[in-house]
Amino acid sequence: MPPSWYINRLRAMSPAEVAHRIAEKAKKSRAKGRIEGWERYRDSGPLPRLPGLRENLAAAPKRVKREIIEASASILSGRFEALGADWPPRAPESLFPAEIWRFDPVTGGLWPGADKYCFDIPYRHERVLGDVKYVWEFNRLQFLQPLAADAALTGNQAALAVIEAAVESWYAANPPFRGICWNSGIELGLRAISLLIVTSLCGTLLSATTVDRIRAILHAHMVWMARYPSRFSSANNHLVAEVAGELLIALAMPDLPLSAKLEAKGRRILVEEANRQILNDGVGAEQSPTYGAFTAEFILLCSFVAREAGRPLASRIDARLRLFSIHIAWLSSDDGRVPGICDDDEGRVLTLARHEPAYAASVCAAIAGYLGERPAGPRPPEMDLRDALFGSALAGSPAPSGFKTFAEGGYTVIREAKRGRDLGIVFDHAPLGYLSIAAHGHADALSVIVTFDGEPLFVDPGTYLYHSGGEWRDWFRGTRAHNTLNIGSADQSIMSGAFNWSHKAVTTLEAAAGGEAWSVTAAHDGYQKRFGVVHRRTLFSTQDGFAIRDELTGIGSHTAEIVFQLSPECDAAMEDGQVLIARGGKTVAVLSWQEPGDITIKAGGGIGEGGWYSPAFGKKVEAKRIRWRGIVPLEGVTCRLSLTKAE
Repeated sequence: MPPSWYINRLRAMSPAEVAHRIAEKAKKSRAKGRIEGWERYRDSGPLPRLPGLRENLAAAPKRVKREIIEASASILSGRFEALGADWPPRAPESLFPAEIWRFDPVTGGLWPGADKYCFDIPYRHERVLGDVKYVWEFNRLQFLQPLAADAALTGNQAALAVIEAAVESWYAANPPFRGICWNSGIELGLRAISLLIVTSLCGTLLSATTVDRIRAILHAHMVWMARYPSRFSSANNHLVAEVAGELLIALAMPDLPLSAKLEAKGRRILVEEANRQILNDGVGAEQSPTYGAFTAEFILLCSFVAREAGRPLASRIDARLRLFSIHIAWLSSDDGRVPGICDDDEGRVLTLARHEPAYAASVCAAIAGYLGERPAGPRPPEMDLRDALFGSALAGSPAPSGFKTFAEGGYTVIREAKRGRDLGIVFDHAPLGYLSIAAHGHADALSVIVTFDGEPLFVDPGTYLYHSGGEWRDWFRGTRAHNTLNIGSADQSIMSGAFNWSHKAVTTLEAAAGGEAWSVTAAHDGYQKRFGVVHRRTLFSTQDGFAIRDELTGIGSHTAEIVFQLSPECDAAMEDGQVLIARGGKTVAVLSWQEPGDITIKAGGGIGEGGWYSPAFGKKVEAKRIRWRGIVPLEGVTCRLSLTKAE
């Protein structure tokens, strides 16, 4: 790891966290010399089972069951796709060679295995082997979930044989605390949940040897997560994943020595984290709707299982989940898609192990099923495993309309009709991110996301890659990629690593008024120290759309760049000083500025040259980016988006 990474990471830590990290490092070093094989964690005991899941699966609608069987068939054929990459096809009779657990599908490289202590693998800045996300994704064992559901529903012997082969291979290749699979607690939490889904759905159909191996794996995972918990600046969704894994193992295996202690711990921490990571207005504290859904799904699963076990979690958790659902309802399109705000690595808890384009709305449908309520907003047309296991609502509700400000979370959403078209606007006046490192935040203060007739117009650029992204990682979370103003191509907040920031812009909501003549004003101080100005942005309604006024309050005048990233499905061209925006060959909107400036429209190219959009992790496509560049006068710069009349 380069020294600069450690320096920047230390800057984000409190003295208490520094002391914790030193003690943790010493603990990890002491453990390095101990070769802890599976024997230490093997014990005979009953089948681990999470109550309620198999019963709900049996009662699931036929449509959901068909989706499960189709997903299982795809996995049995040797296909696996995740994070924008396809793993090489494997013969059905040889799905799990030993090296598959270390394999990177993008580079073809093999990560260190059982010969390497997990904490001696420097994965954060590895470039040759690839992005560690890929090898971790396969090792989450989530492809076993649809196989287990298929076996439970149909008795599919092929699915059972593949489950047993996967467990045998993983067990042999990944002894405790050796290799790339053991160095991140969130990965252990997710893998433990996958194995618990297997034993809960089809465990009675598995061999005693496989069940014993799963018990040993779960026991070792529990010990590891309890030994090295995420704390302080790392206590985001990682903490929730670890605690969820511990609690669920404890509920399924109460005979283990740590179970009583970790169940009590989980009950306490999940309530605390539900209140911290879902804010009072329902916005996820990490600012990403999908990371918010990821956290909510962990909490939902734990709440469901605890209730089915006859020992429910505190009811305050239900209220938090309901608030989150309302927030997602306001963000959702008619088919449940939400904007790709901040990071999204497509993390899921319960899954059919395939791409899921409307994950957040699916989780909210599951929340509604759990609460016995109608969903607050649309549900996606796609069905997934969580629909079966939670008894999700199969019909959604219309997306809310009007003007809604989430003051604490930092978003204002406007949904209204203009010129016979449905106009949707999301205005971002949110904090950079959660905790001191704001790991999954983007420098997108005062950006706008716009839809018309339910289709994307101005989009958030997305995520693309994490550890292996390099300059592209910085671009996709930088200010110039977002629909806001920048000065001198500088980011509002200053990056100090792929998941860290040395200086964070502070955003303030100054005014918000709804109604037909709505308006909202917010400002951020990210350019104050470097350029002597505060960026203030006001959005206000117009007869045929809306307008944006950007002001730079402070010392002197400045040349600025104002950006709008178009959806890949949209086109744009200059005509008489205006930008005509088209979709499907027809002009749907006109973008114009009152003040003179240089307007360019470009897609693709090198970093910073044109527009790029990431529709899913690991993927990026060219998309036109509109850029206005000029001097911002004291009274500001105003641009207008005018919708054409619907035909």
